[in-house]
Amino acid sequence: MFSGFPESTFAQKPFKIVIDAGHGGKDPGRPNKSGIKEKDIVLNIALDLGKKLRNSGNEVIYTRDKDVFLTLRQRAKIANEADADLFISIHCNAFHDHKVYGSETFVYGLHVSKANFDVALKENEVIFLEENYEENYQGFDPKSPESLIGLTLMQEEYLDQSILLASFVQDNFRNDLNRKNRGVKQSGFWVLHNTYMPSILIEAGFMTNPKEGAYLNSKKGQLEISNSIYDAIIKYKKAINYSGDFEIKPNIQNSITYKVQIAAGKRRLELKSYNFKGLSNLSRIKQGSIYKYFYSSSKSLTEIKKKKKYARANGFPNAYIVGFENGKLFEVD
Repeated sequence: MFSGFPESTFAQKPFKIVIDAGHGGKDPGRPNKSGIKEKDIVLNIALDLGKKLRNSGNEVIYTRDKDVFLTLRQRAKIANEADADLFISIHCNAFHDHKVYGSETFVYGLHVSKANFDVALKENEVIFLEENYEENYQGFDPKSPESLIGLTLMQEEYLDQSILLASFVQDNFRNDLNRKNRGVKQSGFWVLHNTYMPSILIEAGFMTNPKEGAYLNSKKGQLEISNSIYDAIIKYKKAINYSGDFEIKPNIQNSITYKVQIAAGKRRLELKSYNFKGLSNLSRIKQGSIYKYFYSSSKSLTEIKKKKKYARANGFPNAYIVGFENGKLFEVD
């Protein structure tokens, strides 16, 4: 099922942000010869960021607020069940060349370079710490670039917003903290793919660079980083003006129109064929918090049965026929 935040609700409720401190528990994160642990650094940044956001009237949910291990699935589930407006995952980077330094912020997308793939690989490999990971992640292999190509780009709807927030973060790091800006990048982070709201993953700096590692591990550095992220979120809120688009209700029909229902969930998907396995002639309605997606439309039940058969043969085995009469939806089969 798809999930996400209800639209056009920013102004009626506190802005809700899920802050995800990467790693934790048996997963210490990136290595550092001096014994510094990524999981501790990012938790400190996350807790301070959350405190600032709460003090300014936002609702904050932590995926973890102590040193515990969470699976990627658990992190995404927390964000989705909260119907969050933003998901922010905080990490630190590492590289074999200790001269490399700087911050970068990722949004979900297919890897455009080996370097981007390598960063995502290191973060995604945490699934190997889980029991039954092959079953839990439906055959997803972090080591295979092709593994992510087959995933539907569910973050497509939120990509512009994610890039906007990521740009604010990187601009603040560069302008306010004089940090090297490694840019806003796209890569296949599992946790970003499976959180259904604007989502970013921040690599705050390289622990393997002696100077930057010391900065990341310092109280001063952690407070400055959380301040910059906080300011970026406030800029983002102002930029979007708390607005969401409203769903257009279906036209009232005076006779029965048949359609094939192919999906339903809390997530609002663009009616593009790539989101629905190549099908076209798509429509959507919203009932309560659930979006329902339909393929084809006809006054003829015989004709729509053919469309149902086609949908079932092309990736939607549970597709079924519904009817609309006087604006009301009912199941036909």
